[in-house]
Amino acid sequence: MNEFELIHRLTRSLPTNPSVVVGAGDDCAVLDAGVPDRLLLFKTDAVVEGVHFTAAAPPEKVGHKALGRCLSDIAAMAGTPTAALVTIGLPRSFKPEVVEGIYSGINALARQHQVAIVGGETTVSPERMFISVALLGWVPRGKGVLRSGAEAGDAIFVTGELGGSLAGKHLDFEPRLVEGRWLAQHFALHAMLDVSDGLAGDLRHILTASRVGAELLAPSIPISREARLAAKASASAKPALLAALTDGEDFELLFTLASRDAVPLLDAWRGQFPDLPLTCIGKIKAEEGVTIRDKHSVRPLTIHGYDHFA
Repeated sequence: MNEFELIHRLTRSLPTNPSVVVGAGDDCAVLDAGVPDRLLLFKTDAVVEGVHFTAAAPPEKVGHKALGRCLSDIAAMAGTPTAALVTIGLPRSFKPEVVEGIYSGINALARQHQVAIVGGETTVSPERMFISVALLGWVPRGKGVLRSGAEAGDAIFVTGELGGSLAGKHLDFEPRLVEGRWLAQHFALHAMLDVSDGLAGDLRHILTASRVGAELLAPSIPISREARLAAKASASAKPALLAALTDGEDFELLFTLASRDAVPLLDAWRGQFPDLPLTCIGKIKAEEGVTIRDKHSVRPLTIHGYDHFA
């Protein structure tokens, strides 16, 4: 059983109540707290030593990543984060300066985005350290973007570059909060998420939720310099395109909107975010499944993104 089969099995009969607008299955839960002009976003995520970071990673960057993963999910809903709780599990032989460094990284990113750290929990973890963050945010009513709205004919866009995150980006990324809100304020986005498990896997989350398919344009996929250099440095490394499709932890925004808005979006984006690439990488199709087109052929895309239990 893979990670996503397990998630489906666990979430198909979860309890709910009238406050739940969107439950399990999107980047954040969406709750109606009775505030007239906004909805509440609720997200939790965890990083585990040996899975998401190594013992040699700078503690400040581990803290940055722990909070940043949740912030990236708020960005994918076009929301604004407000307050977080932090749970940290530590071996009995923990070093206080390491824990202080982790909190320094959390606090620095929280201050950058006006997020209050309002408490949490400390506990013992016998084998390895972990940090879990629960984050609240809000989104104006009518402006939140889900995974489930993609339509046939939509253009597919991604911010930044993909692949090679293990070279450092996975610990030092910038959640695209400003960009997500700007997109939702100025364009009618149909679906959006953040690329955490790899383009090949995360795109399928949109397609499954929207009950559509997609065709990717291989030459258009923005491959990072790190992925290209790694592919050139070793014959055993992933080809650069494969890295861009499957590495994950890029924390870029992947979204769709009507194709008629593609050119106006690109023009406006260049003026608003001149230092951040935005690329059209394909289109949404009515037929389910994913294909990838290059100069030679169109073929089914059979690879997937990262799976924790693979």
